[in-house]
Amino acid sequence: MRAMWSGAVSFGLVSVPVKLYSATTNHDIRFHQVHATDGGRIRYKRTCSIDGEEVEYADIVKGYETEDGELITLDEGDLDSLPVATGHEIDVIEFVPSDQIDPLLFDKSYYLEPETKAAKPYALLREALTDTDRMAVVKVALRQRESIALLRVRGKAIVLQTMLWPDEVREPEFDILDLDVELRPQELQMAASLVESLGADFDPSDFHDEYRDAVADMIERKRTSGDSRPAPAPEKPSDDGDSMTDLLTALQRSVEAARGSSGTAAEKAPEKPAEEKAEKPKTRRRTTKKDAAKDDSPEEAAAPRRRTRKPA
Repeated sequence: MRAMWSGAVSFGLVSVPVKLYSATTNHDIRFHQVHATDGGRIRYKRTCSIDGEEVEYADIVKGYETEDGELITLDEGDLDSLPVATGHEIDVIEFVPSDQIDPLLFDKSYYLEPETKAAKPYALLREALTDTDRMAVVKVALRQRESIALLRVRGKAIVLQTMLWPDEVREPEFDILDLDVELRPQELQMAASLVESLGADFDPSDFHDEYRDAVADMIERKRTSGDSRPAPAPEKPSDDGDSMTDLLTALQRSVEAARGSSGTAAEKAPEKPAEEKAEKPKTRRRTTKKDAAKDDSPEEAAAPRRRTRKPA
């Protein structure tokens, strides 16, 4: 696993350097939307609902619509002015009994790994939470946003459990729950007996995602039965240029610049006398590679320079 955050748990005068790792992963089988005819990937464009034109990312800002129909827009400058939490401290606010925490408040789980020098204070905090059957309420800044969270023990590891803010949990406003329902003792006893008959110690390894397994089996059957086709080749890069083209262009320009500064032999050689030009056949229209090599040879290029040198 790759650490996604590093900092320290601070409670009292004790500081425990730790690294943060995601404690969960998603094994859902993900599909792409493709064209049924040729298998091409479906692409979506960002279009304006008013003029129907495609909108570039640079022209997109965040908008909030109020209840009375007013639209408030925020650009990058507005967002940059907001206070951002970037601390690397997990500050313990209080220790509370575990049974007082409503699981509905739980959000995401992360493992805390202690640094080598912090193994002892880490174990001390873990055992203290276990012995007292308490959880630590903390505040932590993750992804530039402050969150309320818990420190709880899972096996030998301390888990950072982020939580929803209280106003993010809805109340069940169902009128039917307020009705007076008469429950007879025999019904209560029968329900209790049913619960006891299905009682067991919870082992999460006894459960698995049957739907995901069925989807995986279906994909494998289609693959082995020949009900598949090669995936379309990825889109070719545009002619605007890629990294290799840019590199070749840069090299070519470098060569041209070097030639321009030093001068080629042909550029420095003076024009040959008219009589020498006349000796060449007039009907000759192209020069062979061998002749071109002779014309550009260093010996011939150097000779004119010696003839035109002025005496000191």
